[in-house]
Amino acid sequence: MFLIVGLGNPEKKYEKTFHNLGFVAAGDCAELLGAKFKKRECEASVAEGFVGGEKIVIARPVTYMNASGRAVKQLIAKYKVTPGELVVLYDDFDLVKGHLRIRPSGSAGTHNGMRSVIAEIGFSDFARIRIGIKDPDVEVSILDYVLSEVKKEDYPLFSDACKRAAEAALALAKGENFDLVMNRFNG
Repeated sequence: MFLIVGLGNPEKKYEKTFHNLGFVAAGDCAELLGAKFKKRECEASVAEGFVGGEKIVIARPVTYMNASGRAVKQLIAKYKVTPGELVVLYDDFDLVKGHLRIRPSGSAGTHNGMRSVIAEIGFSDFARIRIGIKDPDVEVSILDYVLSEVKKEDYPLFSDACKRAAEAALALAKGENFDLVMNRFNG
């Protein structure tokens, strides 16, 4: 059993914002598995697939970003997921746009969605895949930036980053060595 959670906001108006890249990457995971987001449970939209006979649950919380932890906590309880069976995908303002950073644990940094997840589940030793969004040429507040739409000229960059994040999440779900996955996808 493995749980992959992509963080974002559920409304259509947020669909193309930086803060929804976790949702996009979760969608890419589902697509790679041939799975569809068919059901809603634990305050999340959920898709299910299999890798090597192991069940993979992919979720997009519908609680809005700052309350994402509620859904993650419910999903962990329902599926009896251990910290080693959880990976969270999300945007990161502190990482250069298009770059990935995969880590086995850590803090929430400046990300309110991750703060919610860690506070609700009570541990931080789970895999996280951060998708960099920082544009050194843009000077606005973090809140205004993360809720702004990705520029059309950057679509290919972020589309590729989300696909790579999905591939990395599925590599971890397959049981590939964490260090090797980090070496292959970080950067």
